[in-house]
Amino acid sequence: MKKTDFSNDLIRSGLKTTKPRTDIMDILKKSDKPLSAEQVFFELRKREIRVNLSTVYRVLKTLADKNLAVKLNIPGNSRTLYEFKRLGHKHYLICLGCNKVLAINRCPLGNYEESLAKETNYVISWHKLVIYGYCPKCREKYAHKE
Repeated sequence: MKKTDFSNDLIRSGLKTTKPRTDIMDILKKSDKPLSAEQVFFELRKREIRVNLSTVYRVLKTLADKNLAVKLNIPGNSRTLYEFKRLGHKHYLICLGCNKVLAINRCPLGNYEESLAKETNYVISWHKLVIYGYCPKCREKYAHKE
């Protein structure tokens, strides 16, 4: 699989183009789900790219800070997930039992965003929606705790 060149994205964000940054951005872009730093690290290893786990954490934080990656937190879980910041965005359902992440294929906020912009006179740049609950497998086990 051909690797994408992210040099322009990095430079526009005020970052130097480094191999760890471009390799990690490539992994995030090709993934169909958000990934943890550990998952990115293991994918780098599979590609025979040697980098420290601390470097992966640092790069992911920088990419999120520069709006090149989206950060996703799961309540009750210290693990942070990251995904490539696409023009078209995704929303997620996250299971509070097993931490399964399911992408929602449509955006239910389009009309709301427009009316909110009119109401507040804001120019809205983007939004993120994460819905938490229990997947069918965890519903019976955990639902009574809410």
